[in-house]
Amino acid sequence: MRQPHWLPLVGLLLFSLISSQVCTICEVSKEDYFRLKPLLNTIVKSKYTGATKAANVLLSVRVVGIQNQTLEQRLLQRVRDAGERKVTNLTSGQLALITMALGACHSHDENFIHDHHLISQLENKFQAEIENMETHDGNPLTNYYQLSLDVLALCLFNGSYSATKVAEIFSPENKNFYFGGQFSVDTGALAILALTCVKRNLTNGKIRAGGKDLERISNHTKALVNKILLERKEDGLLGNAFSTGNAMQALFVSSEYYQESEWNCQETLNTVLKEISQGTFGIPIAAAQVFPALMGKTYLDVNSCVPRSGNFNIPIPLPITVAPLKPPSYISVNYSVRINETYDTNVTVRHGSVFLDVMEQAQKQNKTVFGFTMVESDWGPYITSVQGLKASSNDRTYWELLSGGKPLSQGAGNYVVREGENLQVRWSKY
Repeated sequence: MRQPHWLPLVGLLLFSLISSQVCTICEVSKEDYFRLKPLLNTIVKSKYTGATKAANVLLSVRVVGIQNQTLEQRLLQRVRDAGERKVTNLTSGQLALITMALGACHSHDENFIHDHHLISQLENKFQAEIENMETHDGNPLTNYYQLSLDVLALCLFNGSYSATKVAEIFSPENKNFYFGGQFSVDTGALAILALTCVKRNLTNGKIRAGGKDLERISNHTKALVNKILLERKEDGLLGNAFSTGNAMQALFVSSEYYQESEWNCQETLNTVLKEISQGTFGIPIAAAQVFPALMGKTYLDVNSCVPRSGNFNIPIPLPITVAPLKPPSYISVNYSVRINETYDTNVTVRHGSVFLDVMEQAQKQNKTVFGFTMVESDWGPYITSVQGLKASSNDRTYWELLSGGKPLSQGAGNYVVREGENLQVRWSKY
């Protein structure tokens, strides 16, 4: 049984202020639902071979309130399989995501979580992350995005965690919020959702508070909100198109920490809708992450989902018309690998090729210089080594993709290259 909780006077004061605030939320109007069809098409047509990709989409579909039994069964098959047989191979964040997807909306899958002890296993994985931080210069086994998912899932489904430890490790100045010297909007947003959940559990007495836990968590949330707002672009995007959905969720639940004039929610929404029309969210995880915010929902709504009806329906994919084949056209790009020195070459690939195609073509030219390895992730191929030099979370090293000297927001399997472009993979630290 959990210990009764007590709050210092400052905590009670903060709670009285917080509880009087109303969340700032904007969402797509019913008249504009047709503009979401590309997201729905991506979700419906995609193949789900991985459990975490399926969990991302299942969580989104349930929080948004989409009713489609065929789609849900396809997703559940993958997610349950991982929960039954592959938990030891999952990272903490992957398990957290699977737990949230299964437990969303008080479905009968909550019994699955209990029967397979997913919460206790997540507690153990989260503790392993903390222990790794204590022995490896503050670096978790994975990253702070996954740690935020861990805390959020444990908080939402009554797992055990220390509010004091959460307040300690989620300091906004922690290096783990930065990637290549740049504040990670995605990571900061997930941390805000997790901290908000913990704050609510502190104020309603579900967990025990230390002397200044509530005050520190509130201060951390405010600082992270400010950092996200500093990354707001002129068109309203928060970080980039792919981080904006999570950032919108974070700002929805933390409106007490910023002025209305600091963020134009409708402007951000309009820009995201424009990005949808341009095919930006063409992979399932990208579509899934942006969907809840567009409908005015957040991951904190997993216990209060409301089914949608009316004109918000899953579209039936139309038959694909096969166009006559045309001879392929080719483009030439410059490609280089940068470690301590730079190795470069010129590569010819088909028009419409992606970054990965360039890497593969360069590898055929010279495997010693341009050889690489990769793994498949929910976001597509992730480069794990070049010239045998492996990325390491403990050393905070990774292979950065650049075009014209600027980091890319898309992965090797998604970024379409252009004629004459200067592409590079660079050994970097974050």
